Amino acid sequence: MSELINIRNSKIGVRRQLLATVSAATLLAVVYGPGRAKAADQNEENPTVWIELGGSMQHIDGQGVPFAPDFLARNPNSPVLHPTSPLQAQRPPPLNFGEEGKISIAPGNSDWVFSAGVSYGRSGNSKEVDHQTNRVGHGVIAFAGPDAHFLTTYANFADTRVHDQDSHAVVDFRAGKDVGLGMFGKEGSSVLSLGVRFAQFSSKATLDIRVRPDLHVNYQIVGTSASPKYLRFPLPSFHTYHVAGVATRSFHGVGPTLSWDGSVPLAGNPHDGEAELNWGANAALLFGRQKTTVQHTATASYCPPAANHTLVPVYRHTGGRHSIRSVAVPNVGGLIGATYRIENFKVSTGYRADFFFGAIDGGVDTRKPETLGFYGPFASVSVGLP
Repeated sequence: MSELINIRNSKIGVRRQLLATVSAATLLAVVYGPGRAKAADQNEENPTVWIELGGSMQHIDGQGVPFAPDFLARNPNSPVLHPTSPLQAQRPPPLNFGEEGKISIAPGNSDWVFSAGVSYGRSGNSKEVDHQTNRVGHGVIAFAGPDAHFLTTYANFADTRVHDQDSHAVVDFRAGKDVGLGMFGKEGSSVLSLGVRFAQFSSKATLDIRVRPDLHVNYQIVGTSASPKYLRFPLPSFHTYHVAGVATRSFHGVGPTLSWDGSVPLAGNPHDGEAELNWGANAALLFGRQKTTVQHTATASYCPPAANHTLVPVYRHTGGRHSIRSVAVPNVGGLIGATYRIENFKVSTGYRADFFFGAIDGGVDTRKPETLGFYGPFASVSVGLP
């Protein structure tokens, strides 16, 4: 009898153990199962690594003050200084092409994002502006027979040669966290990042100007027009100017940076196609070296109204300077754009601006801090890796 009771108790214990095991397994499945499934879905929708490549059309401001020769003010109405004067010919091209790349790493089950990015641009521009206006001197030689006429041609002219070389590189290393402010909904993101920014800017401009802006033609008569023999021939008078200059400018700096990047979905989903609104803002303080070297020479000569056309030197001016300074450069920027994503592929476009205050010493004979600004449209493609 006791054996039967022991067997029954043993069966009841086994059943209780089985029930407890099943209950525990069910509870674990309820608690951890959805989390693991959600994490798997999140890992699938949010790859660990994003690789981004793109380009931009940038307008650049603050590349330095142009050379301003004094003859421009002395001859404001000379036809050879219009419609493009030597001062206007020194303007940089309106747009430059820049390249950029970025890699972002977001560890699974984490709100942290680590990224490294680089933006690089280089351009070279050569410009030649030639203006010339002809002025004819009409000479007459009279003999006993019919008059003999001859023409001599003199011209005002302005020849300007400009060559520019510019390059810039900005490198960022950032560590950020999705702060989860909740203002954009559960699908939006708001990432605050701290990091280090390296920046390097350099430019070189060379200039050569040759100008004759104020030609006048006087006439000299030998003999009298009533006499059977006389000579009437033109005598030109003018100033001629020559200006040559070269300016190299650079800045190298590094410093801390703070940035905020956000996005919010507008329509769709990542599997079938999703549109997002993106924005960003950044601020940095860069500590580095600013270097400027400028050399220029200007000469002027005068040709008086004489038959031998001998040039008389008027002046020769040389100038320039060499400067190296340690500076702190504030930097602010921002962007607004849109992204289309399908699975692990993104296409983004928008408008971006970045300003470096006082980064360049743009003066010629004296120091003149200038804000170097880059702004314009951009486009990029990104690929996500698990």
